[in-house]
Amino acid sequence: MSADFAHRLRRHEDEVAAAARSHALRARIVLALGPATMLGGVIWAVVQPWRLTLLHPHGQGVWWLVVEPPLYVILVGLVFRLVIAPGVAEDLEDAP
Repeated sequence: MSADFAHRLRRHEDEVAAAARSHALRARIVLALGPATMLGGVIWAVVQPWRLTLLHPHGQGVWWLVVEPPLYVILVGLVFRLVIAPGVAEDLEDAP
């Protein structure tokens, strides 16, 4: 095997390894979006506790107890992480 060919082969292997690391990083970022969204909902609930009528339900109907924006944000983050993100991450890892 010539030295030139060996160097080109090694360079190609390095490029493939770098691309794989890049895809793995993208997949981890996508997988982290759901927990980050959930964390945002929790922070929102802590910063604005008056938005959670679950904490003081006096005079509120069932609708007001169910419809809580911070809880929706947490739910959306959970659904994204469990349903959507695994497929997207798998596609990113399989991409050339």
